[in-house]
Amino acid sequence: MTQVDFYILPSANPLARLDFACKLTEKAWRMGHRIYLHCSDAAQREELDARLWRFKGESFVPHGPAESEPESLVVLGLGDSCGNHQDLLVNLDLKVPAFAKVFARVAEVVVEDPAIRQAARESFRFYREQGYSLQDHRLQRL
Repeated sequence: MTQVDFYILPSANPLARLDFACKLTEKAWRMGHRIYLHCSDAAQREELDARLWRFKGESFVPHGPAESEPESLVVLGLGDSCGNHQDLLVNLDLKVPAFAKVFARVAEVVVEDPAIRQAARESFRFYREQGYSLQDHRLQRL
């Protein structure tokens, strides 16, 4: 059964979600996980790509677009397919992707922005109704 973790950040800035996704991705990648970062649109994916390159001066997380580098350990995707990824899904969209159920773990990143919090509540309700194992992590600082 998929484990779903909600990371609740003490920020109202939607871009804080991307910064946290970079930190989470680096940690998971260093532990040997394959990570699928599901973006809501091309603009978000481009911003996340740029942040993954520069978020930490001494760090490098190899990554690429899911369409052109499907076998990479870290991919940034859009749309309805996650390819062969089934380890960790970092969902940055405001809705649960249909393929979430194939992953061992799902990370939902939440900030205090009203639209994002409302979407997270709906996602939490969906996961709970489907019987997923849920955990929330209220972070004190970024």
